[in-house]
Amino acid sequence: MNYHPKSDFIRVMMTRGFLADCTDYQALDEAFVKGVVPGYIGFDATATSLHVGSLIQIMMLRWLQKCGGKPIVLMGGGTTKIGDPSFRAEERPLLTDAQINSNIEGIKRAFAPFVRFGDGPTDAVMVNNAEWLDALNYIGFLRDIGRHFSVNRMLSFESVKSRLDREQSLSFLEFNYMILQAYDFLELNRRYGCLLQMGGSDQWGNIVNGVDLTRRVIGGEVFGLTSPLLTTSDGKKMGKSQSGAVWLNGDLFSAYEFWQFWRNTTDADVGRFLKLYTELPVEECDRLGALGGSEINSAKVVLANAVTTLLHGAEAAAAAEATAREVFEKGGIGDDLPTITLAPEELGEGVGIVQLFVRAGLAASGKDAKRLIQEGGAKVNDEIVTDTGARYGASHLAEPMKLTAGKKRHALVVLG
Repeated sequence: MNYHPKSDFIRVMMTRGFLADCTDYQALDEAFVKGVVPGYIGFDATATSLHVGSLIQIMMLRWLQKCGGKPIVLMGGGTTKIGDPSFRAEERPLLTDAQINSNIEGIKRAFAPFVRFGDGPTDAVMVNNAEWLDALNYIGFLRDIGRHFSVNRMLSFESVKSRLDREQSLSFLEFNYMILQAYDFLELNRRYGCLLQMGGSDQWGNIVNGVDLTRRVIGGEVFGLTSPLLTTSDGKKMGKSQSGAVWLNGDLFSAYEFWQFWRNTTDADVGRFLKLYTELPVEECDRLGALGGSEINSAKVVLANAVTTLLHGAEAAAAAEATAREVFEKGGIGDDLPTITLAPEELGEGVGIVQLFVRAGLAASGKDAKRLIQEGGAKVNDEIVTDTGARYGASHLAEPMKLTAGKKRHALVVLG
């Protein structure tokens, strides 16, 4: 793209790799030059925490604020009751109001380190779409909003079409999701003057619907912008580790585990991830990403420290690095490793090695743990374990016991 942006925000989106599509990037660029642009991203409350797959969207809101825009964090208290069908093979399980509200409380914690909330013109606000969706009058909504949607066009969107082409059921409930998401943009424009909706590229159809609806009803110009759907260089979806989801909330995924996730980045992804997930200058990201041989490991430490500092703070990042050095370079036991505590009553006949690896999060299941042991990838106190039936009792836990999976993933077992 040869366009040279005038605004800081569009420049950042282009140069750092955030921009996949935009409804009109030149007009949006001009809007940023003229004044404060309120922009939103929606997050459905399907779990008690967001995972690292959502971090690219959170960083977009952070850059929006840093570049003089106003971030609107939209919690999907209403839309979560339906579930986004985009590119899903089956319907999401329906959650109760209590589950949704509990999830929202957990999710809120991930945003405070990244955006500044308040009452100022560029301060972020957090809004729940249940405020307007729960109060909708069905007949009135169909008359005022539904008439702007063509079923023919809705069926043509790839997120719907792919489901129907595979002859998988798409409920009428789910089919309404894109109308409600479009209505969110209209309401946010009315209430907050919102001019921009952002999201992953899988949301393009929903975002375009929102832009069209808002223009039809309000008459003003609004915009949509999407980021690439991120996969690692080996084709895996961003957000998963060997032991499961990489949650943003520290009580579900410790600062050390989070640091380690980034330290384990594949060499080919380092430069790209530095641009997306840190605020280092683009030139420095390119320099670090181009390092070869063992030098690339120092770039991975820079990446891990920078991302962990943004989410958990500089102190947690430094502690994680110190623990990693203690474990990897000196063969010791770091203070910050994930730890499981066993009660004395659990140790009557000993606890099985398979159970320990699963409880410590070093294996996703008993089957995974057995395979790890059989392949020689499991260690206890730095000694390879080959017996999947091995058991450990109180005598083995006089001192903390270190579990190791592969070369880089560790946990401690202590007696409570």
